[in-house]
Amino acid sequence: MRLDRFLALHLVDLSRSRLKVLIEAGRVRVSDATISEPSFRVKSGSRISVFLPEPEPAVPEGQSIPLSIVFEDDDLIVIDKPAGMVVHPAPGSPDNTLVNALIAHCGASLSGIGGVRRPGIVHRIDKDTSGLLVAAKNDTAHRGLAAQFEKHTMTRAYLAVVYGRLSPMSGEIEGNIGRDPRNRKKMTVLHHGGKPALTRYKVERTFLDAASLVECRLATGRTHQIRVHLSSRGHPVVGDATYARSRRRRLTDVPEPVRQALAGFPRQALHAALLGFKHPRTGEAAEFESPLPDDMKALIDLLNQHASRHR
Repeated sequence: MRLDRFLALHLVDLSRSRLKVLIEAGRVRVSDATISEPSFRVKSGSRISVFLPEPEPAVPEGQSIPLSIVFEDDDLIVIDKPAGMVVHPAPGSPDNTLVNALIAHCGASLSGIGGVRRPGIVHRIDKDTSGLLVAAKNDTAHRGLAAQFEKHTMTRAYLAVVYGRLSPMSGEIEGNIGRDPRNRKKMTVLHHGGKPALTRYKVERTFLDAASLVECRLATGRTHQIRVHLSSRGHPVVGDATYARSRRRRLTDVPEPVRQALAGFPRQALHAALLGFKHPRTGEAAEFESPLPDDMKALIDLLNQHASRHR
């Protein structure tokens, strides 16, 4: 019998979907081995242990965390999120998130907008991606922004430093994205199943054959879309611990300072640089830009220096 089904029959206080989440999070052991596949087949005589996490508050609490506010009015707030900040509470990141900061900053107006656990959040960017994100401050704004997100009418442009030199220099990457059947913590391009995804890219600059600065515009908004699409073309984002491990090991024929800078970059070199939408109340077009953060700027400056010496 499948592990998730077996547990659901014996742990009646937990739903099968909840048990599936616990299994995928590595919180179930079968005969002293951690199992992360809900479809794992249970054998007679196995000893199964389920480790439940400590209960979390039902509603996130406000925390005084500094925010880089790009724009704010009575309806919405645009934040320039630093790398390292989680957007909303989740297992492993129960607090010190953007949501906790927004609750403290916006007060009661944010309560319940878009869901208790992630009030005001219309879209998110990964923890280690920096850049622009908009949150709603009331129901009207949330509905209006969410509709634009669903219809893919928001303008979202990202800047990424990737390994290698893309060819052609501009184009589209299309491919359905879904869970990697061999590693449920990763996403991948699937030939069958998944959700349609389209990324438009343009190479802004190349640095020898080692790396490129690429602008990516999202036509859809799938989990890890840019990271997965670029990796599928053999040009993963520099510093991406999930999708660029093999490329990091193959760095050869580049100056040692460049090799060290690329291999040692501490997070994915991905920045949400531009965000545009129609204001949900006034209908006026709004567009915001965010400059590259210091860590990406320093990486690009170093790559430029060495590329200039080889011209």
